[in-house]
Parts: sequence; structure tokens; C-alpha cells
Amino acid sequence: MTDAVRDDLEQRVRAFLARYDEPGAIDSVTFHRARFDAGLAWVHFPVGLGGLGLARELQPLVDGLFDRAGAPDNNVELNGIGLGMAAPTILAYGTPEQQRRYLRPLWAGEETWCQLFSEPGAGSDLAAAGTRAVRDGDDWVVNGQKVWTSGAHLSQLAILVARTDPSRPKHAGLSYFICDMTVPGVEVRPLRQITGQAEFNEVFLTDVRIPDAARLGAEGDGWRVATTTLNNERVSLGGRAVPRETGFLGAVARSWRDNPDKRTSELHDRLLRLWVEAEAGRYAAMKLRQRVAGGQPGPESSALKLAFARSNQQLSGFELEFLGEQGLRYDDWTMARPDAEDLAGRGAGYRYLRAKGNSIEGGTSEILRNIVAERVLGLPAEPRVDKDIAWKDSSR
Repeated sequence: MTDAVRDDLEQRVRAFLARYDEPGAIDSVTFHRARFDAGLAWVHFPVGLGGLGLARELQPLVDGLFDRAGAPDNNVELNGIGLGMAAPTILAYGTPEQQRRYLRPLWAGEETWCQLFSEPGAGSDLAAAGTRAVRDGDDWVVNGQKVWTSGAHLSQLAILVARTDPSRPKHAGLSYFICDMTVPGVEVRPLRQITGQAEFNEVFLTDVRIPDAARLGAEGDGWRVATTTLNNERVSLGGRAVPRETGFLGAVARSWRDNPDKRTSELHDRLLRLWVEAEAGRYAAMKLRQRVAGGQPGPESSALKLAFARSNQQLSGFELEFLGEQGLRYDDWTMARPDAEDLAGRGAGYRYLRAKGNSIEGGTSEILRNIVAERVLGLPAEPRVDKDIAWKDSSR
């Protein structure tokens, strides 16, 4: 990427910001609509769809300039599924009408998204999903149950995988839809987790009607579309561009600096090793994001997410050991800031418990190891006896 392109992009951002005296005081939706229209949402997206057709590696430059100017954010914590998973899938498979309909309000935070993939009998083996979608004229009628749906209670839209042809093998009979979470027949029930929160939900779909115009990709091609979503999910979780010493590493570093009386040379050595591993993962994520440069991530994203989960669990375990009983105090991590969405607003006990979910959400670590082994390292594939059997004839 030439210096001239970077300089031109920086000038474009500064000219946009010059229109606002106090960016942080502006209504977030209005600001992000304007940013989208200026091509400064995702710079690697096409012109007219929030981008400028540039390399993905320039996105941190743009985001950094907006952050330093105090511009409002579009709530990645709340709408991470929309921004990190739905948007790139809509870009890859959506019709021009779908792209125009969904990308701008998604970016501006007008519509929050969730992911209706996992089911009680189809979690790690997502291709075994049994939620049925039956064609009825210009609509599909959907019945089934989804589970572990993050943010379903806050979402207006969802990306949905459903079985449209049970007579075909499990990978071939799926289709991919955009589901309106506000229509009749959608029931959301919270699932309380060990942290005391209810981030996840089970969702029941009863005769939910979805227009065929809300289908992404061809009928029966849902597995290929879903794979695009899953690869982006792993980059979103494990390959997010973050500054040095943030997230779990930043929390542990703060605890270390705030408690000099608890330090030992042995703990110091372990912390440095964890710091190096976390930094290596961060740089690997940056490299992958640059290499993708506007395309779609591949199976390498599974390795990033695998390392992300392992690092978070090791860091949070170290912090709890370092703080001792101080880290276990109930009020220290549950009620310190009940509304906190960020890690810094919670205590060490919360971080330790929440990190356990990192090796489950976004693909279990066991499944990700299989993907890395087979699709990155080229090792022999695990035998799959139901690969060519019609889904309706397979044992479940």
C-alpha cells in the first residue's frame, strides 16, 4: 500500500471530522450514517456500501483517527454479530437489494443482529441442524429450536440456518436466511450462566414466515454461506484489531501493578510468558487481517480463535491465583458495575468464569483443532460415516 493512498485516506477522514465541532456529542446513529455514506465504515467494502474498495489493512488507520477525535462508537459489544459476521456474509452473498437494505442500518446501530445456528442436537456438528424451512409460495415457514443465541433478547434481526431438503445429505440440504426477530412465532427465553448474567438464549420458532427475498445464497447452499459466517466469526472473536495490553492481558497487568505486595519472581516469570504469548497472538491476528485484505478469511481463522480462548483462560486463571481471596469476593466481580460490558468494569472472578465460555462460543476448541489439522496442516480427515447419507435417514 503506497504512502499516497494512506495520506489521501487520512485527509479524507480529517475532512469528514472537520464537519463536526464535537464528534462525541453527536447522535451516534446520525454520525454513523454519514460515516457509512462517506465510505469510512469498512474501507475495504465497495463504494456505495460503506467502503472505498481499499485494502482491509487500512481499517486500523481509519478507526484510530476516529477514536482519537472522540467520535461515537457503534457499540461493537452489543452488535458484534452484525458487524463481524452478518455484514461480511451479506457482502459476499447478498443481492444488491439486500446489501442496500441491511448494511447501512447495521453499521449505524439501528438494527442489532443475532445468530440462529446452534441447536440442542446440532452444536459442534452444525450441519446436523434440524430446524425446518418449508416453502409456501413466496415465503418459507420455519419451525424448530435454536440455543446459545447471544443477544437474541436485544436483536431485531438474525442470520438463520435451516434445513430445506431433508432428503439430501446434511451439508447439502441447508439454506441460509435473514430472520426478522419481531414477527409472530419467535419466542426468546434467557439462559442464566455461571457469571450470573443471561447473555445467551434459547429461541423457539413456530410457523415463522420468512420471505424468499430474505434468503442469502442459493437454496441448498446454506452450508457454504454459513462457513463464510463462521470464518468471519473466528476472526471477529480471535483476530480483532486491539491495542497492546487490552482485554484479558490489560486486566491482568492492572492487577499486577496495583498489588506489588503479592508479586513473586516465579509469578513474574509466568506473567511474562503469558504476555509474550498474548502479544504473539495479537500480531498473528494483525497479519491475518492484512493478508485477507478485503477477501474472506479461511480455515486459518480457527487457529486464531483457538489461541484466543487458550490465552484468555490462562490469563484469567493466573490473575485469580495472583489475587487469591481478593479475586473471589462476590461483590468484587458481580456487583462492582452491574451494567458493565467491558472486562475492566468487572472483577477477576467474573473474568475467570466468563473465559470458560471462550472455548465453546464461536466453535468449540475441539472442533477448531480438527479444522486446523485437516484444512491447514493437511492431516488425514476424521472418518465421517454420515457424510453421504440423506439427513432424514441419519441417526440423531
